[in-house]
Amino acid sequence: MRFAQRLRERERLAGFWQVTANPIATERLAGLGYDYLCLDLQHGLIDYAGYLACAVAADAGGSVMVARVATNDLTHIGRALDAGAQGVIVPLVDSAEEAAAAVHACRYAPIGGRSFGPFRSGLRIGPDPREADEAIACIVMIETLGGLEAIEEICRTPGLDGVYVGPADLALALGAPRPGAEVEGFTEALDRITAAAKAAGLACGIQCHSGSEAATRLASGFTFASVASDLTLLEEAARAALRACGAES
Repeated sequence: MRFAQRLRERERLAGFWQVTANPIATERLAGLGYDYLCLDLQHGLIDYAGYLACAVAADAGGSVMVARVATNDLTHIGRALDAGAQGVIVPLVDSAEEAAAAVHACRYAPIGGRSFGPFRSGLRIGPDPREADEAIACIVMIETLGGLEAIEEICRTPGLDGVYVGPADLALALGAPRPGAEVEGFTEALDRITAAAKAAGLACGIQCHSGSEAATRLASGFTFASVASDLTLLEEAARAALRACGAES
């Protein structure tokens, strides 16, 4: 079963987040059993050549690749999909109109506005435009006050497959002094988002710091969750090893 179909059926899925252009690491991560790898083209340290190399490595390792694109437009979304992503996560969506624009960018004409040129993606999904439309997951991020206030309308956007919470930006938008700090209304905001997605039959995802946090979120109404990132886990593991050596300053 393809990733998009599993997402639409609201299966519980666990993914891993990658912010560095390291295809060797991608290939190793791809073989671990995560339901998807997400390459971060918005805040990650990945240019297009690095992204393409990681896409090839994800295929070699047998994993589904998803991309968090830099912005909500035809060029960024189209290039991410042409390289082989089976889904895109679109940041900073504030309205149903912006969600509809993301869907439009993910689908070929006459449904949408994606330009046809699947030189690589056609190897995995197939060159048929209708098959490609069905195989691609369009997910939009809810991480602003605008997106939160419009969540019910966003979730009713035709062709949208899921919503995804960016907890750091959402917490800041609600008045937190820094990401991770407690802020009034955050839990209620998450409940509103998961309820709106469930009512619309959409997948609902969230970014998590750890596997244990992902398990908690998946048990509380989210249907998919991305864990940490390659860079943060590398730093945590290196710090733990240094501490075990008794050499941490």
